[in-house]
Amino acid sequence: MPEPAGEDQPETTTAPAGELRTGAPKGMSSQDVERRSRLGRFITMSALPGDREALIANARDNEAPDDIVAQLQGLPEGIRYQTVSEVWAALGNKNETTRW
Repeated sequence: MPEPAGEDQPETTTAPAGELRTGAPKGMSSQDVERRSRLGRFITMSALPGDREALIANARDNEAPDDIVAQLQGLPEGIRYQTVSEVWAALGNKNETTRW
């Protein structure tokens, strides 16, 4: 057990920045983070910016499983996505509301 703070010392805390941080950013669950990360593993930076067809081709080139390809096939045509987060949101998911 740590010693208590001295009279002229601040109280000890496990969150020196003033807030506790979990593995998931605000606005996302840890499952959301994992699912977005999994999606991103099959979309390389060379595919972005890219439209639905480019993302599907890139995912297939990266041996994406069928469920990832099926998700990408559900994207609307004619829209170019700049980031995996944009793709994630276009698939009906939520991104973090704030960054650390």
